[in-house]
Amino acid sequence: MSKHYLMCRPDHFAVEYAINPWMHPEAGADRDRAILQWETLRKVYLELGHEVSLIEPIEGLPDMVFAANGALVVRGRVYGARFTYPQRAAEGPAYLNWFTSNGYERVCEPAFTNEGEGDFLTLDDVILAGTGFRTDITAHKEAQEFLGLPVVTLQLVDPRFYHLDTALFPLNGHNVAYFPGAFSAGSQEVLRTMFPEAVIATEDDATVLGLNAVSDGTNVVINTEAADLQLELKRRGFEVVPVDLSELRKAGGGPKCCTLEIRG
Repeated sequence: MSKHYLMCRPDHFAVEYAINPWMHPEAGADRDRAILQWETLRKVYLELGHEVSLIEPIEGLPDMVFAANGALVVRGRVYGARFTYPQRAAEGPAYLNWFTSNGYERVCEPAFTNEGEGDFLTLDDVILAGTGFRTDITAHKEAQEFLGLPVVTLQLVDPRFYHLDTALFPLNGHNVAYFPGAFSAGSQEVLRTMFPEAVIATEDDATVLGLNAVSDGTNVVINTEAADLQLELKRRGFEVVPVDLSELRKAGGGPKCCTLEIRG
């Protein structure tokens, strides 16, 4: 099934500050290489038959490329983002403005800190919501009330996996892949109960952001280094599309971070 994605070209990408364990400003980043990698990702989506809309990048917002953090869109309703760190604060209004300018009328400017699809991942009948590092648990209640879908809270405990989308991704509307070590003991129990057939990733694959992947239910776009996870996905019948986003990973991002799904 064709998907609709919103992306932001990394014209201003840089690693100028450290707000997660992946970021090392002293090492810097190659913007031109990041743009080439991003363009490859966009091309993959188009070749798979998906629609890609673009938001204009804003100078001074080097992390705006990570469009997934900009909002959560379900049933045509747009739940906006309110960022934890001041370096990214202006991204929330920028993404909300894109949606209102493009005719989306059911828009919620959030009262509570949340980082969009970084910590909210949507399945057919439920939204999985991460907390522990970036998203206030009260935002889970706010999102549920606005979007009209049940929201299940999952506690993240490993700072390497500071967003839910670094530790888990939906395979389709009813199953997921995840790395158990990113979650509290109670949240691991919740995941085992909800998804007994889940794909369990190794720490090696998780630490190359192999779980920051995008699945359309048939094809999984995934970081090329996540070798064992790719094999398991193939064994489960998925088509695997490896991409190299190593430059963007220097800021803690992978395919999913660059991709905000717009659900009508």
